[in-house]
Amino acid sequence: MVGGRVANGGVGSERSGGAGWSGRLDRGLWRALGDAGFFALRLPEADGGVGLGLPEAVLVFEEAGRALLPGPLIATHLAAGAVPGAATGETVVAAVDGALAEWLAQADVVRGDATAAVPLRSLDPLTPLHRVPGGVTAAPDPVAVLLTAAEQLGTATRVCDLAAQHARAREQFGRPVGAFQAVAHLCAGMLVRAETARAAVYAAAVTADPVDIAAARLLADEAAVRGARDCLQVHGGMGFTWESEVHLHLKRAWVRTQRTGGNTESEELLAADLLAGTA
Repeated sequence: MVGGRVANGGVGSERSGGAGWSGRLDRGLWRALGDAGFFALRLPEADGGVGLGLPEAVLVFEEAGRALLPGPLIATHLAAGAVPGAATGETVVAAVDGALAEWLAQADVVRGDATAAVPLRSLDPLTPLHRVPGGVTAAPDPVAVLLTAAEQLGTATRVCDLAAQHARAREQFGRPVGAFQAVAHLCAGMLVRAETARAAVYAAAVTADPVDIAAARLLADEAAVRGARDCLQVHGGMGFTWESEVHLHLKRAWVRTQRTGGNTESEELLAADLLAGTA
């Protein structure tokens, strides 16, 4: 459903022409996601939800990442059942969970203290940002961290596919550029990082262990950011044009690395677990 809506113009025009995007959230898309059960995936059926678990939610958010779907998807998903209208897509929910907050001006409900938030020019043209002085001191929600990792995984797999397609189609010196070792090695590295991140994200979705989630986040962040950078290198200057989605994937991946206070918490949690294991 997510990929089909993008292909049919739901967010496709913004994705390929971000320079002229108005910055307004597509409420029709939001309600369509609600009708499809996107936000109510983990809400019990008795409460009007779909009744699925975290592994299924990870698969859906991975596809959202592949599609560059804009909006406070995770915040609204986590608010389903707690905020009226969130589960159905009638209410847009944003969250203040770090020094940067997304979609505050477009949200109907903001969870967290946004009184001191100031608008910030966003690197990602499809994600309006506010800076929150002082940030948030509370520990991040592990589910929010994991679903962010799932979106990063979606980006990592998408840019890997885009790079491979371009390497097969683009010719230089009478040969596809993918025939040259330097390009082939870039594509191979992207695939290895994406599949490593996939294994970690899927495993964390099953165990729901905070340490597994921390490792999944770090691997997915690396796969998304490095993969998008390498994809840009494969595409050359074409990857920076508004006709291409490649640079938008890199910008979105950079923005996601700052969610839930950044990845420092995940690094410290993983390091503490490793040190405890050697004691």
